[in-house]
Amino acid sequence: MEAVQERLKQWGELIITTASGEMYEIHLGDTIFDLEQRIIILSTPNGDYLIDGDSVENIKQHYGHKVDNADDH
Repeated sequence: MEAVQERLKQWGELIITTASGEMYEIHLGDTIFDLEQRIIILSTPNGDYLIDGDSVENIKQHYGHKVDNADDH
């Protein structure tokens, strides 16, 4: 979990995959790390997601890119 937090601080945006195969795109401005309860809290327009911080198995840097069609993003 600490590795996710540190990389998010470095890169600003990540895509993480949990042990159950769920993927989340997280950003500095919408993500909180509760180190005591070991939970990553992702706030989205559709609600908050509580992610088991110790279940993250993959961290991928998400690079910026030009969006050709707004519906594709």
